[in-house]
Amino acid sequence: METNYDKLILAVITGENPAETVLDLNRNGFYATMLSSTGGFLRKKSVTLMIGLMKEDIETVLDILGKHSGAHAAVTYIEPAESGAMSAPVKVQEGGTVAFVLNVDRSLKF
Repeated sequence: METNYDKLILAVITGENPAETVLDLNRNGFYATMLSSTGGFLRKKSVTLMIGLMKEDIETVLDILGKHSGAHAAVTYIEPAESGAMSAPVKVQEGGTVAFVLNVDRSLKF
């Protein structure tokens, strides 16, 4: 069966409770598929949401994602160099959400 989605948001969420984000999306009539993922730089666990939607709903979904982003500054150390010496501390943004909005040519539900 063909569906009406013409956009797909891939939202990579790091932080304590991505379930809160999904619950808020559901309360507003949006559904998401949750995939476990791991960040490449800090190697922190994350969740990637796949959200099918219509283009007129993009800002609503992005507002919900932003409300739950929980980004904050953190200090981390990069893995030791071959010499075994620790790197200097590096300030990074931890937590938060990165969202990719993609066009959908066709969506089907079986």
